[in-house]
Amino acid sequence: MSRLVAISNRIADPRKPAAGGLAVALGETLSQTGGLWFGWSGTVTEDGLPGEGTLHTRQAGNVTLATVDLCREDHDNYYYGYSNSVLWPVFHYRLDLADFNASYIAGYRRVNQMYARKLLPLLRDDDTIWVHDYHLIPLAAELRALGCKQRIGFFLHIPVPPPLVMAAIPQHEWLMRSFFAYDLVGLQSEADVAHFTRYMSNEAGAEDLGGQRLRAFGATVRVGAFPIGIDVDEFSRLTQAPEAMDTFEGMRNEYSRRRLLMGIDRLDYSKGIPQRVRAFRELLARYPENHHSATLVMIASPSRDSVNAYADLRTELEGLCGAINGDYGELDWMPLRYIHRTVARKRVPGLCRAAAVGLVTPLRDGMNLVAKEYVVAQDPEDPGVLVLSRFAGAAEQLKEALLVNPYDTQGMADSIQTALRMPLAERQRRHQALLQHIRQYDVHWWRKSFLDALQNDSELPDISQ
Repeated sequence: MSRLVAISNRIADPRKPAAGGLAVALGETLSQTGGLWFGWSGTVTEDGLPGEGTLHTRQAGNVTLATVDLCREDHDNYYYGYSNSVLWPVFHYRLDLADFNASYIAGYRRVNQMYARKLLPLLRDDDTIWVHDYHLIPLAAELRALGCKQRIGFFLHIPVPPPLVMAAIPQHEWLMRSFFAYDLVGLQSEADVAHFTRYMSNEAGAEDLGGQRLRAFGATVRVGAFPIGIDVDEFSRLTQAPEAMDTFEGMRNEYSRRRLLMGIDRLDYSKGIPQRVRAFRELLARYPENHHSATLVMIASPSRDSVNAYADLRTELEGLCGAINGDYGELDWMPLRYIHRTVARKRVPGLCRAAAVGLVTPLRDGMNLVAKEYVVAQDPEDPGVLVLSRFAGAAEQLKEALLVNPYDTQGMADSIQTALRMPLAERQRRHQALLQHIRQYDVHWWRKSFLDALQNDSELPDISQ
């Protein structure tokens, strides 16, 4: 088995326990092969030179962790600039929030070129390289320019927009051409594959060779859907751990006379949090039987607070939450509890298990693993109901959830009411089907199916069943 080299914006120590995320997905394979994990150190140096970060290496068992510092200019242009002020909003269909500052792309290219230079001496001839996410789209092209011949795969964790939205990015041709330096590109959903393929056909003149192969610019790339999952067994153990059980018991006692609804997100404009609050207000207005009963606990952890769009979102959300409590609250009942801080990971399963309804309603999302975690945390004998946006990548898999349009306030309120009134037998049937699918396509399936396709040129998975 060849050594795995994983590359992502941030890295994790695979020896430390984690539920979900790249540490779980990659830790086992990295440890088996004595792998290398490469990425940003998290350090920003104020006096560094652009394109000249310091490389650090350390061992985590038999895994080498290699990280590079970024100077302030590179960090601001590569990370806050091009990655999160151009690619993030555009890939989530929010052209109105994109900042197409011409200086950003130079920093983005410069950091990817630097990463390629720092990484190349660490590679072995038989390595398999797996690059992750939108921060690093051109990395393979930069490695190829330096003579790298190893097999390189790429996985995009965020959604792919339709071709005309993608084409709004200045120099989008250069960006999308970079994908042809990879041997395999993995996307979250079949919808993403369709958008990617249409872009390459319409804008790049790519030839469809069949077998999910596209050819353009003198190169061929395979493109497939590999929906990421969670570590079901690990999250199940976390659900039974003391911290989660204490949280569950505390929530059950605190809200013993209430029906609890739960939303857990980063405070990000892609998550549809204000739309969810408006739908909850519509629920209270249309279905007054929920007064003194339904309580929405909404946790929105801080995210990129220095970006104006996020500060504006926080202000809007706090106003909406205060208005609902002011209009509907009583001395013995506040309909909405809003928390703007990070909740300890070990307590999340307890929060999920206590909720009769889980609200996962992004405006657009690559996958959204909270939806899967909510299902796994439930008591099979008395499970809650997942209300899921049809615009989350998870909706392609989790068809037994109540799928909603987050832009339709009244329709979402009606679906929440359906969830609150759903009979036990139907809740059990839906939960069983959802859990079976989540188990089948867990994070280990994701990692194995991608690496098999990359290393062995095996058939791409069919997830339509």
